[in-house]
Parts: sequence; structure tokens; C-alpha cells
Amino acid sequence: QVQLVESGGGLVQAGGSLRLSCAVSGSIGSINDMAWYRQAPGKQRELVARITSSGSTKYGDSVKGRFTASRDNAKNTVYLQMNSLKAEDTAVYYCFADFLFRGGYWGQGTQVTVSS
Repeated sequence: QVQLVESGGGLVQAGGSLRLSCAVSGSIGSINDMAWYRQAPGKQRELVARITSSGSTKYGDSVKGRFTASRDNAKNTVYLQMNSLKAEDTAVYYCFADFLFRGGYWGQGTQVTVSS
């Protein structure tokens, strides 16, 4: 059974930083792309960052230049370094992993709250 477990969320002041982690465990096989999404109250889930198995990244327009995604393939872990946080970054952040021949799985989410 595959599990994605996020950690690192919390409360931070505007301008501060947080680092999210997402560890994948279970009978996982090969992982293709991994990604971070977020969902604020009353809004649709949106892409924050996507990273391929080779480390290529793509970011949502609202976080470009402030957030950095990385991954450690040996640890089956993806990270999201969030700098210069704004109140509008407040959301539940979800990890997503696309597995070869198995499709996509989601984590349970971690709350990030930025106070202004």
C-alpha cells in the first residue's frame, strides 16, 4: 500500500519561510513526476510546483521566484522550500506522486498559515 506523508506545515509570519517534506512509503515501484498542490478555502486546488524524476521543475505563476521544489530519489521524498511567504499562500498543501503503471496518489495535506 502506498502512503504519502507530508510534514513541515505550520504558522509563519509574512516574509518568513517554511520547508515542506513529503515522504513516500510502501510498495511503490518507480515514481515519475512528483508535485505540490494547494487549496485555499473556497478555491480550487492549484498546482504549486511539479518536479520530474530527473529534477526538471515547473512552478505556478504566483510562486515563481519564491518557492523551490526538490527531490531525493534515494529517499523517495520531495521537498518544497517556501520563502518570502505571503498571506495569500495560506492553504492546505498536498503532495502528489505519479507512479509508473500505478497512477497518481495524494498525501493527506498539511496546513500552511501565513499571518500578515
